Amino acid sequence: MSLLAVGTVAFDDIETPFGRAEMVVGGAATYITLAASYFTKDVKIVSVIGDDFPTEELAYLRSRGIDLEGLQVLEGQKSFFWAGRYHNNLNDRDTLDTQLNVLADFDPVLPPHYRQVDYLMLGNLTPAIQQKVIDQLEKRPKLIALDTMNFWMNTAMESLLEVLKMIDVLVINDEEARQLSGEHSLVKAADAIHRMGPKYLVIKKGEHGALLFAGGNIFFAPALPLAEVFDPTGAGDTFAGGFIGYLAKTGDLSFENMKRAVIYGSAMASFCVEKFSIERLKGLSNKEIRERIARFVDLVNFDADIDV
Repeated sequence: MSLLAVGTVAFDDIETPFGRAEMVVGGAATYITLAASYFTKDVKIVSVIGDDFPTEELAYLRSRGIDLEGLQVLEGQKSFFWAGRYHNNLNDRDTLDTQLNVLADFDPVLPPHYRQVDYLMLGNLTPAIQQKVIDQLEKRPKLIALDTMNFWMNTAMESLLEVLKMIDVLVINDEEARQLSGEHSLVKAADAIHRMGPKYLVIKKGEHGALLFAGGNIFFAPALPLAEVFDPTGAGDTFAGGFIGYLAKTGDLSFENMKRAVIYGSAMASFCVEKFSIERLKGLSNKEIRERIARFVDLVNFDADIDV
């Protein structure tokens, strides 16, 4: 089924305890669509770049079957740029530079054949832009998922609350869930956020896994212990891409399948962190993905004697 992702396509400068990568490809929409392309072949992107973006990188996205008609290219302008340095624990980072460039005046326009997609993933952008995308749809998708962050809660809370009424799945981290809800307990936070609109809530906890909340049901997916983690940039967006990509592939929105989608998203994120930028996500084989999923199954599979 068709999937549309809206977000940034960008350049990153990344510094971690394991090295540095300069002017590498990043952006939420890049990670989302690339991860999703391993599950569904009808993936579309809406974003904006400058004419400085490498044509070979665009060609690679096309080779994955990603439809780039909704990717605006602004002549004579520079693409969005972010630079950051990660601390030794890889959980905390400092933003060193942010250059909005083409993103400053981004006005998303959906091509006509984008307006009847089955699944929509709204990457982290201003709530007003996210709502503008929804407003251009000619029919409601089977599922609308949205990512957001603390910054929009601090600066655009009213707009964020409006767009939350229009979506099905909210994907945020634990700190953001607590800020949005005003609750420290994630269970209470989930209840409060459900009342804002989203039927499903995915709370990402980084190296500690992810939680899925829906209709009083809770599922926990662990993060896969890895021998080496080089770069966590884009892991959350890769998770989101794997999650919604799997749902688009299966067309099954039951809670049981949502649980599987969380595992698939976690598996894709575990690949992402093994190299800088999108390098580990390039050229993955179905065999590698199956084996990674099997490792997740082994991680949580056990026989319980509950006759106590």
